Amino acid sequence: MSERATREENVDVVWSGDWVAERLGVALEGDGDLRELLGLALRRNPKRAHLLVSNVLGKHVPQRPSVVYGAGYGLGERVRALLGEEEARRAVVLGYAETATGLGHAVADGLRDAPYLHSTRRPVAGVAQAGGFEEAHSHATSHLLLPEDPELLAQGAEASTLVLVDDEFSTGNTVLNTIRALHELHPRDRYVIVALVDMRSPADRERLTAFAAEIGARVDLVTRSTGTVTLPDGVLERGQALVAAQEAEQAEEAREAGEAGEASSSAPPSVPAPAPVTRVDLAWPAGVPDGGRHGFTPAHRSALEAALPGMAERIAGALGGGARQGRVLVLGFEELMYAPLRLGAALEEALGADTEVRYSTTTRSPVLAVDDPGYAIRTRLVFPAHDTPADGPGDRYAYNVAGAGFDAVVAVVDSTADTPELHSPEGLLARLAAHTGQVLLAVVPSYTPTPVSHSQESAVLPEPLRGPDFSSYAPEDVGWLLQDLSDTELEAPTEEREEAIQSGGAHYAESLPVEYQPSAEYQALFTAALETSATRIARAVGTVTETVLAERGPRPVLVSLARAGTPVGVLMRRWAQHRHGLDLPHYAISIVRGRGIDATALRWLAAHHDPADVVFVDGWTGKGAITRELAAAIEEFEASGGPAGFDPEIAVLADPGGCVRTYGTREDFLIPSACLNSTVSGLISRTVLRADLVGPNDFHGGKFYRELAGSDVSVRFLDTIAARFDEVAGQVEDEAKELLAADRAPTWEGWAAVERISEEYGIHDVNLVKPGVGETTRVLLRRVPWKILAKRGAGADLTHIRLLAEQRGVPVEEVDDLPYSCVGLIHPRYTRGATGADGKAVKGA
Repeated sequence: MSERATREENVDVVWSGDWVAERLGVALEGDGDLRELLGLALRRNPKRAHLLVSNVLGKHVPQRPSVVYGAGYGLGERVRALLGEEEARRAVVLGYAETATGLGHAVADGLRDAPYLHSTRRPVAGVAQAGGFEEAHSHATSHLLLPEDPELLAQGAEASTLVLVDDEFSTGNTVLNTIRALHELHPRDRYVIVALVDMRSPADRERLTAFAAEIGARVDLVTRSTGTVTLPDGVLERGQALVAAQEAEQAEEAREAGEAGEASSSAPPSVPAPAPVTRVDLAWPAGVPDGGRHGFTPAHRSALEAALPGMAERIAGALGGGARQGRVLVLGFEELMYAPLRLGAALEEALGADTEVRYSTTTRSPVLAVDDPGYAIRTRLVFPAHDTPADGPGDRYAYNVAGAGFDAVVAVVDSTADTPELHSPEGLLARLAAHTGQVLLAVVPSYTPTPVSHSQESAVLPEPLRGPDFSSYAPEDVGWLLQDLSDTELEAPTEEREEAIQSGGAHYAESLPVEYQPSAEYQALFTAALETSATRIARAVGTVTETVLAERGPRPVLVSLARAGTPVGVLMRRWAQHRHGLDLPHYAISIVRGRGIDATALRWLAAHHDPADVVFVDGWTGKGAITRELAAAIEEFEASGGPAGFDPEIAVLADPGGCVRTYGTREDFLIPSACLNSTVSGLISRTVLRADLVGPNDFHGGKFYRELAGSDVSVRFLDTIAARFDEVAGQVEDEAKELLAADRAPTWEGWAAVERISEEYGIHDVNLVKPGVGETTRVLLRRVPWKILAKRGAGADLTHIRLLAEQRGVPVEEVDDLPYSCVGLIHPRYTRGATGADGKAVKGA
């Protein structure tokens, strides 16, 4: 972390614990920066009079978000150093609600590869409780553990370390209760306790040592600072009396001020108009939980990291000019601490040094406010709960916000808490509006967990792969429902594969062709083709996306057929985001001709989304084989007991074969993504299905060709087309309206042509006839081609076809009466003897 992110600001000369220390005799002693980290306040709590108020937690005291995040992240790095990289990778991090949810998240980030879960006081219907414990001194005592995956705390427990994170380690009772409860269910050899401050007495320390010996586990502590709190006799009763006296005095002052105002004038006093409230659409990344209530994985973390700068720019754009040069508070909501913290840190970076950004959150905990520099809680706002809590309605609080001089407040809540109570005249937004010049409301979608199904051999479904760890696409662009086989040798020479496929000795999906590396001439051809066709492709992208939104909206889940469909799925997602502000989920799934679709991937989709919302996406249709394959596969999947509701209709960019209803165009033209293999598809191979590599509960396989990064044009392809979106918007609107009103029933014209060609050329196998520019390109890149049929008069769309054919020694035959621009014919009786000494395909039958 940078120096800026680790150095706290402490401008107060007076210690913010003096007021309590002087009146109650509470003493705080410890190492060097303990008083900089902590102040003191009084709480309305029958179990504990004082409250240690952290200056770096971001709960009660607004602090720079980079400082708050840096405090937790630094502790996580220390835990990682303690455990070592290998053991840290197996660790699980558990944070405590409500104050330590964000701190625990930051600690998990510092460990880098650890999943995170925090306890919660919000029950969630349909999610089984995996554990719970009590926090005896807290205002709200019961903690629930509600992981989406009930095995999160159990998997490899004996070999993994549990890292428990709280803001303070005062007596150790809460941590001991947690470890005792979880150790009975899932015994471990090691636990690490992490806190900002360790304030235990010597007796408490001895108790933890004895407890560790009792359960036979190693227990380590990692803390920022250590010290002790000395409490005089009778401090609880004296504290309660002091709170009551202060509240009575404040109530009397308020009454007298009100009476004085009434007596001074018959006209009401001048009150500034409340600040306007503006809702900001964050475009929160699809599939990323709002926090760790149900678990947060490293893949979630990667997706969030990639999306944060864009979300911060949206907030920055909504701030007025004055706020951008002044003070801005990002205010989180009770347990929702991590999301607003990361948004605040990203906003801090986006706005730069001219804007002072602070971060804190609301809380359930009632604390006395005293406007004195020697007291940690100077002001408080009181408002009704707005998330329909299980324990019923009640007051909630925001401390040190009123009177702090914030030019704008960004209130961040989850969608569960975006209720009428939030927007009521007494609600949080109205309370904030009275104390700042502008209020922004940013709503993070509440994550709806789906309990893991154990009907499939009690298997836990794998998680999607995302870039940059798998593919060169941004993590929010696509989640790959594949398993990573990058370290497995799967490539075979083209001729060897063709002979095995045609002899029946192997299926084409059991191996991979050697990735074609384009010559400089061919690469230049791709570049030219991209520039000349980008506008036409942008129109097709817009038209098919608008059709999908109109007929399958409002928030379809895009599922592209890997890999040709994946660039199209990413572009459709970008169109929806650019034109409509929609953040559509997008995944890539494997389908294999003759073997069907990945059933494990379908189960994953059904567990995370409504199957009725899924829209399958492909690049183009040839003769419609995959269209038919998908329909048959979905029918088989449902017949075998899989979740029902998937619509097998495919949305494609181009449908020259007349095989689908949802398309961008029916022209057969060059789509540049067909010109290349992995280097235009995120550096991902075509998919692999082989029994020794893919089990019944695994995703199909794929490889990430990291070594080809220097030739990768995947993002360039996307950016070039997306840059034309505004240019074609008007045309798209007209074309989409025409299509929606037209008869788009499939004609299957292409299938009839393929059957005719198969017989006419003596092939007698429609699988060896590959119609259309895209499929013909694939034949030349990945199979052993026999000949190419080109429609007479076809122009620049076939330039790359002619170049590839020349390189491979394949004849191009011009023909009339062809519904496609071209058709590729695979050698119908291929053996390795059918190639010349140079390895090129034979020129005749």
